[in-house]
Amino acid sequence: MSRTLVAKHVELAIEQGLAVEGELGTSTGGRAPRLVEFNVKNGYLLLAQLGATGLSVAIADLRGNIGDVTSIPIDVADGPEVVLKEVELAFKKLKSQMKAILWGIGIGLPGPVEFSTGLPMSPPIMPGWDRSLVREQFMKTFSAPVWVDNDVNLMALGEYSLNQNSKNQELIYIKIGSGIGGGIISKGVLHRGAQGCAGDIGHIAVGEPTNIICRCGNVGCLEAVAGGAALAREASNAASNALSPYLQQQLEKNGLVTGTDVTQGALRGDNWCVDAITGAGQQIGRILATLVNFHNPSVIVIGGGVSSAGNLLLASIRQTVYSRSLPLATRDLEIRLGDTGDSSGLRGAAEMVMSELFSPSILLQWVSDGSPRLPIVYQQDVLA
Repeated sequence: MSRTLVAKHVELAIEQGLAVEGELGTSTGGRAPRLVEFNVKNGYLLLAQLGATGLSVAIADLRGNIGDVTSIPIDVADGPEVVLKEVELAFKKLKSQMKAILWGIGIGLPGPVEFSTGLPMSPPIMPGWDRSLVREQFMKTFSAPVWVDNDVNLMALGEYSLNQNSKNQELIYIKIGSGIGGGIISKGVLHRGAQGCAGDIGHIAVGEPTNIICRCGNVGCLEAVAGGAALAREASNAASNALSPYLQQQLEKNGLVTGTDVTQGALRGDNWCVDAITGAGQQIGRILATLVNFHNPSVIVIGGGVSSAGNLLLASIRQTVYSRSLPLATRDLEIRLGDTGDSSGLRGAAEMVMSELFSPSILLQWVSDGSPRLPIVYQQDVLA
């Protein structure tokens, strides 16, 4: 491309507000060049991360920088009509504070999502959400492009966006919350698989015999024996049978015990809680060892509410993975704790929206307008 043509494109980008003139660059012998950079203030993104018992919303600029996060308690089992209304109201409140153009919306859901259509598909912890028209609802309300994905995929993207070095090119993010899920970064790209459900390790069957029925309907899934809901179930039995002084105290105080009570009890040295967290770590570690031998990641990041148990959980997972994986696969493997909250998922939602908006096929649909406009023809090929 000639310098004249490049200059015309730059001038057009500046006229449209897509670019702004920056500081003077370094001279190579003649007049110092005036640098041009992407105008991150030309628009903004609306982001939401939904969980089983709460949702978080935030605004991001066009570089993916997240503003203040607002958390709202919900019960995802109340269904899409109730829960998405809460998201919509929160988005409208954030939008009223902005003068720039809304470029796009990113939403993370705690269940399988067919990425090409944005439809939740038979999500085990989300009754009534199957094939709910999440994308269409927010496109209609906010007149902006919308992308929807599984929450753990977005957490993996968010973790990778913080440090895109060579080691993080092969990364697995594991969320241990009410359930258990995984997001996979391979060669620096989120791997979604053919329909978008790659990494759903919570429904891999554990090796030992068990008759515990998972929320998906199968028996012996990993999340049914080691997720937060499983910990809460076992903790209730332990408290009722006086096996744990700490949990018994919590039951008398609150009328119930939760997975969070187990992690807090472990941090306080309660023997039953320590054993429960260690056992969950061993179960998760066995499944992760299979993934390590199969996929050979460089980094495994552990997040989600149960990861608040900290080094006790991490040590149990590490010991199991290292003892059950091939030496070459673990030679440079790093297993570490990540974010227990929603900030990594919101960062990932911003990363998702920006990468889709600037993908070649979608960029060509709006770049001449200066900012994204509906209708957008979404990409159907999600293989990565």
